[in-house]
Amino acid sequence: MGGMSNKIWDIGIVPVITNITSMEECASLAEALKAGGIPIMEVTFRMERAEEYIRYLRENYPEILVGAGTVLTLGQAETAVAAGAQFLVSPGLNKEVVRYGNAVGVEMLPGIATPSELEQAMELGVTCVKFFPAEQAGGVKAIKAMGGPYKNVGFVPTGGIGLTNLADYFACENVVACGGTYMLGKHLERHEWDEISALCKKSVQLMLGLQLSHVGVCLAENEDAEAVACQAASLLQLEIQKSKADSYFVDTGLEIVQHTAYGGKGFIAYSTPCLERTVRYLNAVGSRFRRGSEKRDKSGRLKSICFEQEIAGLAVQLVQR
Repeated sequence: MGGMSNKIWDIGIVPVITNITSMEECASLAEALKAGGIPIMEVTFRMERAEEYIRYLRENYPEILVGAGTVLTLGQAETAVAAGAQFLVSPGLNKEVVRYGNAVGVEMLPGIATPSELEQAMELGVTCVKFFPAEQAGGVKAIKAMGGPYKNVGFVPTGGIGLTNLADYFACENVVACGGTYMLGKHLERHEWDEISALCKKSVQLMLGLQLSHVGVCLAENEDAEAVACQAASLLQLEIQKSKADSYFVDTGLEIVQHTAYGGKGFIAYSTPCLERTVRYLNAVGSRFRRGSEKRDKSGRLKSICFEQEIAGLAVQLVQR
């Protein structure tokens, strides 16, 4: 995928903006989305003055990715690019617009709903497509089915996506991001900016899917991990499971580690269904990870990583669920 697709992938959720009516609304919405952890906007040409909003956002909010949506014609594409749009999105596959995006170096996410449309997009060099209308076109099942023969294509499903099914879409490895208006709804019309931020935060939580996995206790050199694990197991009436040479699990929630790992006292491990997506997002919003803390499986897939920041002397580790 291209550089802009990777940036969209970093953030993961694309608010589709269809009804801004003033620059004041545009600015307030930008602030609300930033506060909610989603610094990206797809400003659609369904609205009047779409290009003015794009230009305003690019000049005043350089930290926000700004794309043009509902780009139906070559003229709209040219207008959007002149205003500073960083990517273009359309509901269908317009070859003329895709070729124009290729020519000027602005990535195009054309809309597709079938394998035949996808192959036409691939012939034009497209590696990331909008899957639209997502729910009506088969939803998660359709994306998984197309992901089999077309493994190197990323999908941005849009249409019918909300809090109730967002996690299902992010469970698909070939989903780059999800687009939608659900985090805006009537809140934009009512200028309920805090509500928009809250919906964005909830969306991010669903995307990351973080759950407490286990707690690790790191022992001093003169302490015996097996003995400490036996003591904890006896106290709690639980079983001991030897994990590796230098650690023991008490049931699945407590790990006793013989050596001192990151964190003077131990660590807290949170699991996520897609560790790579989680790390990409957290990096994009400013989190930093400890150099050298990454662990990978034999295929090179990331298994675990630690934040630079500790909490009360405890390292915080992310692990692949």
